[in-house]
Amino acid sequence: MTIDFLKLAVAGVQGLQPYLPGKPIEELERELGVTNTLKLASNENPVGPSPKVVEVLQNPLPPLDLYPDGGGYILKDKLSQKLGISPAQITLGNGSNDVLDMIARAFLCEGREAIYSEYAFAVYPISVQAVGATAIVSKAIPSDDDDNPYGHDLNAMQALITGKTRVIFIANPNNPTGTWLKANELDVFISNVPNDVIVVVDEAYFEYVIEPDYPDTLQWLSKYSNLIATRTFSKIYALAGLRVGYAVCNEEIADCLNRVRQPFNVNTPALLAATAALDDEEHVKNCVEINTKGIKFWRAACQYRGLEYIPTVGNFITIDFTEVLEEAGQDNAMPIYDALLREAVIVRPLSNYNMPNHLRITVSTVEDNQRCLDALDKVLDALDA
Repeated sequence: MTIDFLKLAVAGVQGLQPYLPGKPIEELERELGVTNTLKLASNENPVGPSPKVVEVLQNPLPPLDLYPDGGGYILKDKLSQKLGISPAQITLGNGSNDVLDMIARAFLCEGREAIYSEYAFAVYPISVQAVGATAIVSKAIPSDDDDNPYGHDLNAMQALITGKTRVIFIANPNNPTGTWLKANELDVFISNVPNDVIVVVDEAYFEYVIEPDYPDTLQWLSKYSNLIATRTFSKIYALAGLRVGYAVCNEEIADCLNRVRQPFNVNTPALLAATAALDDEEHVKNCVEINTKGIKFWRAACQYRGLEYIPTVGNFITIDFTEVLEEAGQDNAMPIYDALLREAVIVRPLSNYNMPNHLRITVSTVEDNQRCLDALDKVLDALDA
């Protein structure tokens, strides 16, 4: 007798589509026989981790047959000093995705609702649907809005709050659009959210932002008891392979999150690496400078070629190829994506975000940015031929 195990899964899981990561380098080289592949698909830091991180991981590690510190005492203590908060306000996760999932499991269930923007991070719908809650998707700002195309429409989100709403997810900056909310507008929004609705501000790209009116939401924790800020060591600290993230909130919410947090969810090398990373502010500063120059490079490159792009403050840029595709008789950006793969360059298609004409490109070093642009020029020239 054949069993359809999908039917045995809970209803929320039955309808889920798995998260689609960026194409791995090894897979592409195996499939197409290319070498020296440039991966610009997953917003990883091209500079790599701090030398202090490399040093601590090259030294003898604590015994790996023993469980890691389940409370992450040393890392939480260092974070609390750096951020000016209590260790009891911090919840560690196996990447910030883990923390987002904890929030869903702690506060959402069947009969409750979560709100997020239509172009928001793909993990939100996965976490919401998996626990049986109802996702309420807010329309984003129209793409023809010159100030903030594809950004979060806070007025629209506000209008969707009901008595069933328990969580609102806001990525700032947002992935995959790179759009961001200013301090005043986000502050006003949160002030109008009922106290029994959790507002999650996902700040995975927080450290890259240099805009003067970008908010530091940790300063608002004493004002808004329903606020959670989530951050990660995967981006600016370049520890994506070790998976460390964290949430900061009031102690009561942190207690709820720790009730669903898996034991020992952050491994020993990850705890050591994240702690060491916090000691190297110069490395962070250098990564920000490289990224800022890279954004300027891509902005100028797009403007020169007449390519539409979404203004970004993250470490990536999303390009709209609609006009190019229409001229070539194509209806989505996959031919461009596939052609770039044959040039050994991996970027990120955004069809799963309902942005089929867009590609997201991680901002990288001077050399890698130029290599990607050269490959893109070659592909676009062939598309026009």
